[in-house]
Amino acid sequence: MEEFIFLGFGLDAWITIVTVLGMFSILLFTKWRSDIVFLGAIGILYVTGVLDAKEAFSGFSGTSVVTVGVLFVVVAGLMHTGVLHYMVRYLLGQPNSYAKAVTRLMLPVAFLSSFLSNTTVVALFVKIVKMWAKKLGVSPSKLLIPLSYASGMGGVCTLIGTPPNLIISGLYEENTGHAMNILATTIPGLFCLAIGVLSIIAMRKLLPDRKAPESAFESTGEYTVELQVPSDNPFIGQTLGEAGLYHIKGGSLIKMYHFDDTPLPVTEDEPLMGGDHLIYAGQIDELYEMTVKHQLVSADHHAFSINEKDMEDQVRTAYVTFGSSLIGSTIADSGFEKKNNMVLVAVSRLSERIKEAPRDVVLQAGDTLLLVCPKHFDPDSSTLKDKIQFFDSDDVPNIGYGTLISTAIMIAMVVVSALGIMPLLQCAFLAAAAMLICRCCNMEQAMRAVNWEILMVFAGSAVLGLAIQKTGIAEWMANGILNVCGTNPFVVMTAICFVGTFITEFISNTAAGAMFFPIMYQAAEKLGYEPYPFLIALMISVSSSFATPIGSPTHMLVYGPGGYRFSDFMRIGLLMNFIILAANIFIVNLVYPLTPLQ
Repeated sequence: MEEFIFLGFGLDAWITIVTVLGMFSILLFTKWRSDIVFLGAIGILYVTGVLDAKEAFSGFSGTSVVTVGVLFVVVAGLMHTGVLHYMVRYLLGQPNSYAKAVTRLMLPVAFLSSFLSNTTVVALFVKIVKMWAKKLGVSPSKLLIPLSYASGMGGVCTLIGTPPNLIISGLYEENTGHAMNILATTIPGLFCLAIGVLSIIAMRKLLPDRKAPESAFESTGEYTVELQVPSDNPFIGQTLGEAGLYHIKGGSLIKMYHFDDTPLPVTEDEPLMGGDHLIYAGQIDELYEMTVKHQLVSADHHAFSINEKDMEDQVRTAYVTFGSSLIGSTIADSGFEKKNNMVLVAVSRLSERIKEAPRDVVLQAGDTLLLVCPKHFDPDSSTLKDKIQFFDSDDVPNIGYGTLISTAIMIAMVVVSALGIMPLLQCAFLAAAAMLICRCCNMEQAMRAVNWEILMVFAGSAVLGLAIQKTGIAEWMANGILNVCGTNPFVVMTAICFVGTFITEFISNTAAGAMFFPIMYQAAEKLGYEPYPFLIALMISVSSSFATPIGSPTHMLVYGPGGYRFSDFMRIGLLMNFIILAANIFIVNLVYPLTPLQ
């Protein structure tokens, strides 16, 4: 049977191209979970015969994927013994200028991100930086973008700092039989970090000066009214629905007090009794009309306050994430409150409270929500994490003897691996075991720390890279780049890194690393050079996404708390992309001179 060939590609190559393009389109334009999308792509490549069973599922047994999974346990030990909190407490200080503040912030964040998940580091720092900014008299928006940038630039300084480094180094080892040192990217990464810090300071006027989103929620009196039912009220004995006090124009009932009893969430079947306190949120003028109509009076005392500490429930702020299933719908229509036992109090957009009934607001990505939550709830539960992101965590660990032990374990892991005494994967296993044995974290905390979605994306990315290489797509793209750029290795390296930098603004940097590895590897070999320096440059470039908030999970973590707009990242981020690209190419070729293949 004659083999199918179209535009120089066989059937397997076209199946791969369509699968990859379809997968990225789904990730960009739908709200589907990324791990399900990657698993579907693997399934298509396997079912159509592009990859055999061993190849299709090789990503799940790859050393880089296993290493990431084991490192989650190490990070759990560091988190639960308070290492990160201890460092934060003593590192920021009281700088007397913006330049010093940015430096004091970005350097420790970059250091921590070199060994820990940058998402974890940023999540920890967000609340701290917001309080610190208020103390310094600086808008949080001037510091939260530098915070996110620092975590990305710090992550590339070691192989374990960011997933693309691990996946590219793992693929390099599979192709050459030689393992990269854990500190292979340290010098280039530190140089790019220094250039990045100086660039932020020099371009600080491009950083937006936004009000913090929760500033719209600082005074509950601006959007809530607390009313009391007098003993002679004609509606006593009826339910809230029958009395017309549940569904009201211009607002919503968010809380109700029957003496010491506080039903949450409130339903329209709740009976009305004399002395009840009703708390409404919404437009003040509409609420006032309702007060007169239903013969309610002002409460004797304010039982609901954003700063009230002894209440059974807690007031928390969160923002609607990109890709959230809540986008385009209202809280009333989504059933969110009932499913999560929460009550929406107010919605803020671009740091301004939306003056209409909160439950009737059609939500957008980045909207800030003020929620009344149960005292004990899991902000990372499956019903929440794909919809909203809470600004901060109330889980503050104890700092003590375990802090020193977990720190020593992490340092030992890095040193032993860097000296080549033991491979990184073995070091990670020993470190994870030590964290459990020394009770830096327990088994339940360790398992909860493992992000299975990230592991699925990681494994799927490796398989896609294999398919791109096996079907000849990588070789074709490498030849195309060489035809356009000639045989100058510096030009070719720059061209591929340039494309990688901007591709990673829209797709996972892990996927970008896996997709561009075979292209960069093939291009280097065709030019007759050792691929090592080319791949070091690729590691830095696919983690240098600065221009869009969807380019990195850390950008999305600061997007809501900073009150940013989409264009805020683009204004400073595009320049940062070019600056770091130039710094990357310069330093990599200085530290790792190009070497002809033997």
